[in-house]
Amino acid sequence: MGFFDKIKKAVLGEKPEEEKELLSTEETEVEELAEETDSPEAVETTTEEEAKEEIEETQEEVVIAPEPNIEEAVVEEVVEEVVETPVIEEPVIKEVKVEMPVVEEKPEPVVTPKEETIEKYDKGLEKSRRTFGQFMNDLFSNFRVVDDEFFEELEEALISADVGFETALRISDELQEEVKLKNAKKQSDVQNTIIEKLVEIYESEGVEENNELNIQKDGPTIILFVGVNGVGKTTSIGKLAYRYKQQGKKVLLAAADTFRAGAIDQLAVWGKRAEVDVVKHSAGSDPAAVVFDAVEKTKKENYDILLVDTAGRLQNKVHLMKELEKMKRVIEREYPSAPHEVLLVVDATTGQNAMTQAKEFKDTTDVTGIVLSKLDGTAKGGMVLAIRNELHLPVKLVGLGEKITDLEDFEPNQFVYGLFKDLMAMYEN
Repeated sequence: MGFFDKIKKAVLGEKPEEEKELLSTEETEVEELAEETDSPEAVETTTEEEAKEEIEETQEEVVIAPEPNIEEAVVEEVVEEVVETPVIEEPVIKEVKVEMPVVEEKPEPVVTPKEETIEKYDKGLEKSRRTFGQFMNDLFSNFRVVDDEFFEELEEALISADVGFETALRISDELQEEVKLKNAKKQSDVQNTIIEKLVEIYESEGVEENNELNIQKDGPTIILFVGVNGVGKTTSIGKLAYRYKQQGKKVLLAAADTFRAGAIDQLAVWGKRAEVDVVKHSAGSDPAAVVFDAVEKTKKENYDILLVDTAGRLQNKVHLMKELEKMKRVIEREYPSAPHEVLLVVDATTGQNAMTQAKEFKDTTDVTGIVLSKLDGTAKGGMVLAIRNELHLPVKLVGLGEKITDLEDFEPNQFVYGLFKDLMAMYEN
């Protein structure tokens, strides 16, 4: 099974058989309701003469007993005329129950979390995917012969796609050997070999890589976030806090970036959005003091997650390193195995600048993983290859949108598929 087949299977799973949608309409026999209704039966009527005779026969004489010393009174017979009203029977309308055909409503498709994640990767990597497709088209439209000039152009194209200088050279060198071995001369053969090499190198460098966050089963998980100003560090913290809050965990934030103007207020806003608590001091205070109070609160009130925002002043590396070391000592007093992660947040839209920042922070502190923010807003998704191949740091989280739910765990197979799927289609064809 080739690299592309393995990746597609890992991302999409086994392809289910297409289900035929049959809309079966149940035929329901409806009884016809007769419109004509039998008229009521004729009612016998009585003539006026017959009525009088009946009255005379049924009359009762009223006799009033004479009182003493009173003359017999003449009592007039009062006859009440009785008139019979003919009774008309109402026609009986037979009630017919009409059963209407039952039309089953088609249920809305249920989107699984995996399908939702695949869709986010697909949409978030759209710009980068177009860039790779464009550079392949441009490369082969300008060259008809695979010679030294072709490979020089290939290196430049890969570097412009931010796969990294070392990665570009490696791909170019290995591709030249592969072309000789396969005696590949056709454009399609060379193109397929380039795609194979990109995926193969990416996969081989991540054999022992752990992209999962080190979440503790017993006791709280403490994570430090580092990164220069403006890379989306505070936003990433807020989004991750919201995720854990939705999972039912008790989350606490520590506003330890006390030097940047507005950093404390910004984290407080994200804490409100995520509905989690925030420990903060006044601007300019000691960051380690904020971390101390946060750790104490975590321990006393049994928080599950503590996320610490830190300053990112790379212009003074020595001071930054001392500051981070002081925070670590404060944490280790209560939790010797903490911090459990030190995540470096880099802005994917800055390309090679992000790589430079990552290298400097790696030299300054013990970074355990990368948070790649704003990946959906860049055409330079190839920098993930450079981070893996040159820095040997695992990408743990990626920002694939602006919504509070758009911070995703990094899934290597989904990333490769989202980045190269159009080229894979070309490869298959």
